[in-house]
Amino acid sequence: MTFIFANWPAGWSRHQRSTLAIVVGVIVLMLLMWLIAIPLAAAPEPIASNAEIFADGTRTTVKLTLVSGLAGVLLGVLAALGKLSTFKPARWLAAFYIWAIRGTPLLVQILFVFLALPVLLPALQLDDFTSACVALAFNAGAYNAESIRAGLLAVPRGQTEAARSLGLSRLYTFIDVIFPQAFKVSLPPLVNNFISLLKDSSLAYAIGVVELTNVGNRMQAATFQPLPALATTAVIYLLLTTALTQISNAVENRLDVEGRRP
Repeated sequence: MTFIFANWPAGWSRHQRSTLAIVVGVIVLMLLMWLIAIPLAAAPEPIASNAEIFADGTRTTVKLTLVSGLAGVLLGVLAALGKLSTFKPARWLAAFYIWAIRGTPLLVQILFVFLALPVLLPALQLDDFTSACVALAFNAGAYNAESIRAGLLAVPRGQTEAARSLGLSRLYTFIDVIFPQAFKVSLPPLVNNFISLLKDSSLAYAIGVVELTNVGNRMQAATFQPLPALATTAVIYLLLTTALTQISNAVENRLDVEGRRP
């Protein structure tokens, strides 16, 4: 989707237009979360009487996405560093984690965390929302790891050598020199993973999380009217993904990921 403030206002710089787009996108997302019940209440039945339930489901979906998405980026960084590590156990552990997560269905992972993990670790009793966040975070982390690893490998080795020759430690070389460049390279696939995570969060309905898909499914089961229930669910998802896509495009534009914008 085209970045809505790419060329307007005409007299503004790229940074100013990008900042405006980020602010507008965040405001739209917040309005969707907290005011979506108002237009739904004006819709025909059976949507109007279930407007507040749809609003609660929308907020739960966004919370799931934000919590698991941020945790997934952190796990992705750790896994990417582990896979590039010269310490063999760390490299093997990271490779096993990525292989296991990417090779199994997300629904199985959600069910495993909610149902099987308490059997393996009885002291670890997680509620449905937390279980969904953990499973989604580990799933996103495995895919983010490969994107971040590719970004780290794209940074020329000369950057590291130059930083070390200036007296920077390994830690500060990574934080101040390597990671900022790698992050710009990794940002487009990370954004794509985040948008996909919003839609994948719908699988949390399998363990009873009352998110957007669960709300739509419950309503169609109670009213025997699948068209309005599922159409409303789909429209809300489209609005959420559109807002997140505009925010992510604005961030890419501000960071000048392509390196070609004035």
